[in-house]
Amino acid sequence: MNLKTTSIVFLIFLAGCTGKKATDIDGILASMTLEEKAGLLVGDAWGTRVPGTSTFVTEDTFNYESGPVRVPGAPFSTRPMERFGIPGTGMADGTAGVRIDATRPGSDNTYYATCFPSSTAMASSWNQDLATGFGRLVGEEVREYGLDVVLGPGMDLQRNPLCGRNFEYYSEDPFLTGKMAAAWVRGVQSQGVGVSAKHFAANDVELNRLNSDSRMNPRTLREMSLKGFEIMVRESDPWTLMSSYNKINGVFTQQSHDLLEDILRDEWGFGGIVMTDWGYKPGTVEAVKAGNDLMEAGLYFEADRIIAAVKDGSLPIEDVDRNVRRVLEYIVKTPSYKGYKYSNSPDLEGHSAAVRKDAAEGFVLLKNENGTLPLEGLGNVALFGCTSYDMVAGGTGSANVNMKHLSQLWEGFEENGIKADETLAAWYRDYVIKEREKSREADSELILGKHVIPDPVLDDDVIEGCVLRNDAAIITIGRNAGEGNDRRMTPGDWSLTEDERELMLSVTEAFHAAGKKVVVVMNIGGVIETSSWKDIPDAILLCWTPGQEVGRSVADVVIGKNYPSGKLPMTFPVDYLDIPSSANFPYDIIPEKPRYLDFGNIADMGPGVKNVGYINYEEGIWVGYRYFNTVCKKVSYPFGYGLGYTTFEYSDLKVTPRKGGLRVSMNVKNTGNRPGKEAVQIYVKAPSGGLVKPEAELRAFGKTRELKPGELQSLEFNIDSYTLASYNEETAAWETAPGEYTVKAAASVEDVRLTNTVSLSKGASWPTHRALLPEFPINEIEVVNPR
Repeated sequence: MNLKTTSIVFLIFLAGCTGKKATDIDGILASMTLEEKAGLLVGDAWGTRVPGTSTFVTEDTFNYESGPVRVPGAPFSTRPMERFGIPGTGMADGTAGVRIDATRPGSDNTYYATCFPSSTAMASSWNQDLATGFGRLVGEEVREYGLDVVLGPGMDLQRNPLCGRNFEYYSEDPFLTGKMAAAWVRGVQSQGVGVSAKHFAANDVELNRLNSDSRMNPRTLREMSLKGFEIMVRESDPWTLMSSYNKINGVFTQQSHDLLEDILRDEWGFGGIVMTDWGYKPGTVEAVKAGNDLMEAGLYFEADRIIAAVKDGSLPIEDVDRNVRRVLEYIVKTPSYKGYKYSNSPDLEGHSAAVRKDAAEGFVLLKNENGTLPLEGLGNVALFGCTSYDMVAGGTGSANVNMKHLSQLWEGFEENGIKADETLAAWYRDYVIKEREKSREADSELILGKHVIPDPVLDDDVIEGCVLRNDAAIITIGRNAGEGNDRRMTPGDWSLTEDERELMLSVTEAFHAAGKKVVVVMNIGGVIETSSWKDIPDAILLCWTPGQEVGRSVADVVIGKNYPSGKLPMTFPVDYLDIPSSANFPYDIIPEKPRYLDFGNIADMGPGVKNVGYINYEEGIWVGYRYFNTVCKKVSYPFGYGLGYTTFEYSDLKVTPRKGGLRVSMNVKNTGNRPGKEAVQIYVKAPSGGLVKPEAELRAFGKTRELKPGELQSLEFNIDSYTLASYNEETAAWETAPGEYTVKAAASVEDVRLTNTVSLSKGASWPTHRALLPEFPINEIEVVNPR
């Protein structure tokens, strides 16, 4: 028996004696065969290992349906290594809760999970503590269902409102994205499980996402596409990141040493593993070299590629060993490795109650004419719109959660003692059932989910009957989107259909004639056009896709049992074509009926087709409010906007230089007659330092506790010098310029309540790698600040 074998035997003996596992990673790594190393770098979800052996199945015996996944519905895993007593680990989608199968063969039990508010809904709360709290609940479900990692959060920038997966992402602003994601990650990982933040990076379009090339200049890359990830990595230490399908400046992210080693690990200090998104690109060897540690979901030929490349000398064994070490370091942190006895019984009832109550923090009150909301003294209510009876908890695709129940709007009202018009409800329920059956084929085009049923026009006598029987009307507008499909700039998606518009006009005219109010509820996943119709109803409540208690949560807010305190994490433009990135997004070439694989990889359109094979980020850093606010372009609703059931006064703004940055303090007072919370935003206008900069950039934010009428709270923000920095392409460095900084305390980017100025006598600089450079400079738009 040689020394290496002795150390392994002692390790196993020690673990057996103590009841605990002790892992000598150095000893294991030294004892592993090349085949075992290659196997550990390739996922096990497809069952590409003969159970109980280290033998790989051949192409003749491969079976896609019978993998050794321990938790049905969980798509990613790592390969067990029985020789070393190392178990496999399990990973499940997704960004709004744990996606696993609700039933299992041979079991009468159910395995539902909670559908939590989408990332966009959570970002609208502007409450990092809330995000951490929801993260804890997700982490508990991951752990109690015998899993080790949840494949989230989604963190790509909402560069364009028609990206199909925007609901999985947080904001058009990278700072808000990074802070909210970091808070959620800390919550999940506090439960002893990990995350896989995705999709790293610039994966902000679904069309041809497997091969599209995101081309941008270094400043755009650093300040916009990567900054949110950077903040999250530095502040929450995620266990894993998921590399995206697409290319950045000609190189697949999975195979980019610049991205995964130079930027992610060397500059940001990332200490976890990088895994691929689900797929099997030809460049497995290049991915290993680049520092992509784990190939998911895993196929036998990926391990074969690694083995062959080491043997022929094209892949250094040092790169393999580096990645294997990282994967081992990940495994020993997991509940699976530690032998955690999971219950298969998380507190779903408690989690659902938390969703019902706390989702309202992300509800954005866009309009409330003459204090229409809350509707007090309500006895009977008419609920119009198919979505009132078929509400949208979350988006489609891998973020879709198998939940136990989905509350409807009528349920929420009736639980609060308010009767939903039964005649109208019966008609809509019957209509929705029939239309859902008709849409079965269309629903099959989606990945895991269903379409929203389009609204029909109602006869005038139906509406008039509702006026006579009810105290108020609510019209719910529904929209949904998700993985594998971008949205369209068409009626029924970006804009209202003629039937929706007619319904809104007819209902409003009839109810107003009787002196009764009309409220529009927007149960949507992303931005839609509002400018042309927002003057019609009395109030507009944007609830997003807030999880499985959507119906009850909305009803609670409408009647005043709860209150909205959300603000927009993106801009609602007047017109889609006002958005700078609209010139470089495939809104006009999206297939009518895309299938998943075809849509993700439209090979026949060719790599040279603009906005399909490649996308030029000609908008540069001018995404969302950075553009609209700087050029004074009118919008429908600005970034950070949101009303409430009370009002707030800001006072006593103080800004003082401190070592390494700025200290900002201020007071917020509830000046209304109801309790509420206020999301305060701190924007900074920086001196140019030789660069063109926006009029304002979000550099801090915070949310008050619940303030009673007349109550005041002091808030303090510390903004470090690095947060104030902009990226200088010529010097390849982050630079904080000396000079005068204007600090703005605001209720939205347009509603600046207080300003102050402060001067920094010295600048600061942080050099970076010259990494991920484009083949040729991208010709960006010119922006002129009329101020």
